[in-house]
Amino acid sequence: MELAKVLTQLRAELKDLDAAIACLERIEGGGRRRGRPPAYLVSAKRSRPKRKRRTSNAAGSPKMRD
Repeated sequence: MELAKVLTQLRAELKDLDAAIACLERIEGGGRRRGRPPAYLVSAKRSRPKRKRRTSNAAGSPKMRD
């Protein structure tokens, strides 16, 4: 029957929506906490680009030695 297929599809969509709502509630909840962040937040975070290190040149070396 077509009705049985429709019901199974709706139940599957309901599970997906419940999972999405739960994920958004976890992200929203309560501000910053102390300690190590949960794995789902660490994987979602983007990494910052590394800062460039300053290099010394020949003219700057005598100034640093003094």
